[in-house]
Amino acid sequence: MRRLQGEHDGSNLRIGVVVSRFNESVTEALLKGALEGLEEAKVPSDAVTVASVPGAFELAGTAGKLAATGTVDAVVCIGAVIRGQTDHFTFVAAAAQEGILRVSLDTGIPIIFGVLTTDDYEQAEDRAGGAAGNKGYESALDAVEMANLYQSLRA
Repeated sequence: MRRLQGEHDGSNLRIGVVVSRFNESVTEALLKGALEGLEEAKVPSDAVTVASVPGAFELAGTAGKLAATGTVDAVVCIGAVIRGQTDHFTFVAAAAQEGILRVSLDTGIPIIFGVLTTDDYEQAEDRAGGAAGNKGYESALDAVEMANLYQSLRA
């Protein structure tokens, strides 16, 4: 039996990060965590590209454009969609999830879903460096692991 698993050594990887500015205090904390994760995984700082977009809806399209350049081995999508008084939350969260999945399948490179979908601002803060850790950091490590796994699968 052959079992493959990616490693957390990103020293030979190029990683893209697409970050939403909506709910910026949360997404900036997630971005900070992601950059710390990439640094810990030894991804060279000049091998990291960060693109900023208005909201979670725009993450997938930008991730697709970035992936199509051939300059990244994986892309982390960071956003925060917080439930409000209307159905807007449901539509935006679903569009972000479906779009990011589609880009991953269409491009053949890992596109990591680092989008928080929470009931309130406090839950978002907890997942952006608070009591529940930093999902940006975790997403960055996932990107490194998956990029390495995809490279193993190609070999």
